[in-house]
Amino acid sequence: MVGEGSRCHSGCSSTADAAAQHSPAQLTFRPDSRKRGVDPLEPVSVTATSGRLTDVKMVSDSGKSIAGVLTPDDVTWHPVEPLGYGHTYTLTVASQGPSGIRATQTSQFTTLVPPNQTKVTFTSPSEAPLRDGGTYGVGTVIVAHFDEPIPDRSKAEQRLTVTTSPSVSGAWLWVDDQTAHWRPEHYYAPHTTVAAEAKIYGIDLGKGLFGQEDSKVSFTIGDAHVSIADDKTKQVSVFDNGHLVRTMPTSMGMGGTETVGDRTLSFWTPPGTYTVLDKGNPVVMDSATFGLPQNSRLGYRETINYATKISVDGIYLHELDTTVWAQGNTDTSHGCLNLNADNAKWFYDFSVPGDVVEIRNTGGPPLKLSQGGDWTVPWDQWRSGTAR
Repeated sequence: MVGEGSRCHSGCSSTADAAAQHSPAQLTFRPDSRKRGVDPLEPVSVTATSGRLTDVKMVSDSGKSIAGVLTPDDVTWHPVEPLGYGHTYTLTVASQGPSGIRATQTSQFTTLVPPNQTKVTFTSPSEAPLRDGGTYGVGTVIVAHFDEPIPDRSKAEQRLTVTTSPSVSGAWLWVDDQTAHWRPEHYYAPHTTVAAEAKIYGIDLGKGLFGQEDSKVSFTIGDAHVSIADDKTKQVSVFDNGHLVRTMPTSMGMGGTETVGDRTLSFWTPPGTYTVLDKGNPVVMDSATFGLPQNSRLGYRETINYATKISVDGIYLHELDTTVWAQGNTDTSHGCLNLNADNAKWFYDFSVPGDVVEIRNTGGPPLKLSQGGDWTVPWDQWRSGTAR
């Protein structure tokens, strides 16, 4: 005996198919309607699993329309612009079923509100922002500075990229929990193009800290300006693309130390590889800024012309005509490289941030990373400082 539930298999199937044919389009929303805490980077779409889409509108709770695209077969729509944090978005979808039945459906979801956010600024080691479209020297160091401490440096570093043409091998080194420096193994080739990017928007960087926005800067490397200051000869030899273009007598750090309170100040010019950080004409130089009172035996406050800064803590190549007698034969400064007026002005006009100054054969401790001595760190040690 055949039970009631076993009858007309093919007939039941035909009835179901016919019903589907005469129904509105079946839609799948992603994310699900009324979902909260949605990552703004999560894929958003509406798909007709039967029938087709005829119109899709997406608006935020502020009334902003979100642009999107529909596939050529009118089956799937998705937005083409980023979504924001803490907004409610409404999708209004008009569709047509297989038999022509038209309907309108809506779906709504809300994106997450991060407990905290951070953004990145690309700068030089002197904290001067890198200029988009600017020209920089072959020793340029890229600094990615976050405005909040980063709990997960590894994840943050994965979102930091530097692209160059021609291709250059380089690496990030974290100097603290907010700051990473990038440089190549060797100086850039002249006219290399460089693009640094932080794609952190929507990324959880640990402990509820999310990227606030993406950042990007692009610039070009100019001619190869490399200067060699040798304390044996008391001369600065300036090379432009490998050609010696000027030799300038100088007077460097006098050497020795001075103890002021609980601090010991050094008057050597540290040996190492520096880069041009900034320029000023004039610059007020005040010994009190590094702990040496103006009224002390070696204190000073002077207005200096044509000053090209090469260290974070204030070592310059600058004009000082009162030491012309010593330039080329005697070290008299507190650490700067004194030049005569013509040479100081020429070097000031010649230099751009990122140009290289190699200082050799001086006494005292070598240049530190914290002073801007990125190129003084051996490459193997530099690479080991990455967070990955």
